Amino acid sequence: MSLSPLDRRYGTAVRGVWTNVLGRVGRSWTDLGSWRGTDVKTFQRKALPVILAGERQVATLTASYLEQLYKDVDGGARRVKLDLDAVTGKALRDVDPVDVYERPFKEVWTALSDGESVDAAVRRGAHRLETLAKTDLQLARTHTVREVADDMPRFEYTVRELQGEYDCALCMIASTQRYHKKDLAPIHPGCDCLVKTVTADYDPGQVVDEQRLELIHDLVEEALGRADRGGRAVDYRKIIIARDHGEIGPVLGFAGQRFTGPDDIHLPT
Repeated sequence: MSLSPLDRRYGTAVRGVWTNVLGRVGRSWTDLGSWRGTDVKTFQRKALPVILAGERQVATLTASYLEQLYKDVDGGARRVKLDLDAVTGKALRDVDPVDVYERPFKEVWTALSDGESVDAAVRRGAHRLETLAKTDLQLARTHTVREVADDMPRFEYTVRELQGEYDCALCMIASTQRYHKKDLAPIHPGCDCLVKTVTADYDPGQVVDEQRLELIHDLVEEALGRADRGGRAVDYRKIIIARDHGEIGPVLGFAGQRFTGPDDIHLPT
């Protein structure tokens, strides 16, 4: 499936929310200057309202997007009343966000107790914070899709569309499958796949892109000497694939790498 102009507008709007939220929350973390127990509440007072507002924006954008999709399919407007409290905040994890967003500090303290430098410990905390925030923003999206699509009977399935230039192999594999809407969830922490709904009338079958699926497994096997179609023996989350490299086609790397050409790819032999 390809992205429509509506998909692109929605994807751009959601990415804008992500960029704004992650930027502001990241600056609140960096500006702390110290990361002791007494700093936790100071950080949360600044960051939690920003994160919650971002979740609510993502949820609202997603509901509007689904309403437009359903109008295009069903031929008439279908307004859905969305309870934002049911798809944001504590509802996402069934854990108080205050507890969730103490975890980056605990990451810092654990790193320090392991003998890491302050700078390294703070970077670890920042990474944990970014992962948590990304995951909560995506949870707001997936919870909203489930909530809204439940009132849209013609939508039976969902498929995932990749948005980035680089995506983890797990997300790429997921993008070759279709899922029942009730099973929708983020693929991994930080997953930002765009979710598209599919009507039962046009069920594409379980595998929607056999060629891409086989290409991913072939790339992994070529690099690692083995592949795993069950996704357990090989951690596909840590494998990064460029879907359309300008010079040599699809290329494969590993989490943490940023590459611009074939000379930047270092694969184990």
